[in-house]
Amino acid sequence: MSTTAVTPLTTQDAESLVTAARQAAEAAGVTVSVTVLDAGGHLLAFRRDDRAVLISGETSTRKAYTALQLNAPTADLVDAVQPGGLFHTLPTALDRPLLFIAGGVPVHRDGRLIGAIGVGGGAPEQDHGFASVAVRSLA
Repeated sequence: MSTTAVTPLTTQDAESLVTAARQAAEAAGVTVSVTVLDAGGHLLAFRRDDRAVLISGETSTRKAYTALQLNAPTADLVDAVQPGGLFHTLPTALDRPLLFIAGGVPVHRDGRLIGAIGVGGGAPEQDHGFASVAVRSLA
C-alpha cells in the first residue's frame, strides 16, 4: 500500500498564519494572541501582544489544541459539549484541557490535518473569522 506524502506545516507557514490573523484583527481594530501548532501539537509560532488581555495567550493555545485534537473548528463544537451533545462526557484529563470557544481552526493540506491555529482576544466570532482568514491565506 503506498501513501502520498503531504508537506507538513513549516515554521514559515506558521509565521504566515500568524501574520495573516494579526493583520485581519488589526484591520478590525482588535488586538489578539495567535498560536500555531503542528500536527503533533508542538508549538510552531506564537504571538501575544502586550495590549491583549493577559489570558488571551493561553486561550489561543487551547483553542488551537482543541481544533487539532478534534480536527474541527472550535466554533463547530460548542453545541457538542452541551448536555446531551456528542462530546458532553468527553474526558478532560488530557495534557491540555480542551476549549470549546470559537477561534480554533485546523489546518489541512491535500485533505490531511497538518496543524491548527488558535486566536484569542476578540469576541469568539471575531477570533474564528481571523483564524479562518489566516487558514485561507495559506492555500
